[in-house]
Amino acid sequence: MGFLGFLLLGLIAGAIAKAILPGRQGGGWLLTLVLGVVGAILGGWIGSLVFGGGLGEFFDLRTWLLSILGAVIVLLIFGAVTRRSRV
Repeated sequence: MGFLGFLLLGLIAGAIAKAILPGRQGGGWLLTLVLGVVGAILGGWIGSLVFGGGLGEFFDLRTWLLSILGAVIVLLIFGAVTRRSRV
């Protein structure tokens, strides 16, 4: 997968993760992109540990599921850190 494909994957995975999690996460499309890309990297790492294979091609279902799972995890961590810092 190319660099632009990975950025698009991260943006879409981050947007889906924000839609899955309830509440208001804040941040614009740039924060969604960063969280999604970090989540895709995390999801690929988790996939390589658990399944023996990380992210595949752009249109592979496993790639999307791992990226969304990673983005949800990163968004949960980001929400916990920013919620704690506002108090």
